[in-house]
Amino acid sequence: MAILTNTMLGTLWGYLMFPLAFLFVLTIVVFVHEMGHFLVARWCGVKVQAFSIGFGKEIWGFNDRHGTRWRLAMIPLGGYVKFMDDENAASVPSHEAISNMSPEQRAGSFHAKPLWQRAAVVAAGPIANFLLAIAIFAVIYSVIGVRLTEARVDEVIADTPAARVGFKPGDVIVAIDGSAISGFNELQRVVGTSPGRKLTFTVKRDGKLMDLSAIPEVREEPGDVTGMSRRVVIGIKGVRRPQEVGTRSVGPIEAVGLGVSETKFIITSTLSYLGDVIAGRQKADQLGGPIRIAEVSGQVAKVGIEALIHLVAVLSVSVGLINLFPIPLLDGGHLMFYAIEAVRGRSLSERSQEIGFRIGLAVVLSLMVFATLNDLPILKRWLSWLG
Repeated sequence: MAILTNTMLGTLWGYLMFPLAFLFVLTIVVFVHEMGHFLVARWCGVKVQAFSIGFGKEIWGFNDRHGTRWRLAMIPLGGYVKFMDDENAASVPSHEAISNMSPEQRAGSFHAKPLWQRAAVVAAGPIANFLLAIAIFAVIYSVIGVRLTEARVDEVIADTPAARVGFKPGDVIVAIDGSAISGFNELQRVVGTSPGRKLTFTVKRDGKLMDLSAIPEVREEPGDVTGMSRRVVIGIKGVRRPQEVGTRSVGPIEAVGLGVSETKFIITSTLSYLGDVIAGRQKADQLGGPIRIAEVSGQVAKVGIEALIHLVAVLSVSVGLINLFPIPLLDGGHLMFYAIEAVRGRSLSERSQEIGFRIGLAVVLSLMVFATLNDLPILKRWLSWLG
């Protein structure tokens, strides 16, 4: 009976790991994003009406001494900071509320603040996400160091670009397109962001340098976390023997620099992927929503806390970057309106802003539906577990 009970508890924990890991990861990222908005808003003298983690019905909350309602809501798929003159959680201005304000109230109005202060408040959310990621990566590098793996070919996979252009086991790749690489990890990064692009690899073979040109291709391969996934490859495997993989300790300043580089890489690789989707070099089926985030979070949690914290950093960069897209309702959409205001010398008309926000809402909802459709195979797999 005890064995049965332990098995049932283990199964239950396996099911609970996905939502718990999802809530852990997303709550940290959302809290830091909204805290960025909140802190800069308070610094600019803006009256903050609510700070919410989640949407919908309030589960728990309290009012601070400044009158801000801190709330935890039912639907944990984001959050918001609502100012006193906002019409809704997307910070759409309430023109009625603004027109009826007293001079004292106007002093705490977000939409009555100078343009640079409004822009600073809006940009602070994504910037906070980037800073969180840099800090996490810096701590990881400080504790673990930099893993050093020589970009040496251990195996060439048949019927791949590498096999067709003449790569051989024992080859050491020292540069790509004339730029030196530090190891196998950097090699993977360059290849992974270059589908369909011709790359020239400088290879050391038997003490001599030679150039081999190959075009990385997209292949479906078993993923480390979410099963089958599409990857950009040339068809080589690197050294896997522990005795040939080393680490180098780094100081705090270098660790921060590496954190910045890691954050920059995630941004550039994400933009590169989206560009490849638009150009038709890659499919858009790797774009996912909350279901995929939950799946990845649960699988990563099984690996360990270090991997889960690393996922927090990666997701934080993604959330910061997505919010900077020039889509009305997102932070980038507000910044786009402010840029137009700076050029014109006055803000857009209420009608123009309303149309923009409606278009933004349609775009955001469409992207959510598209991402959810991509996530349906994951949901189907979850349902099969329950069955």
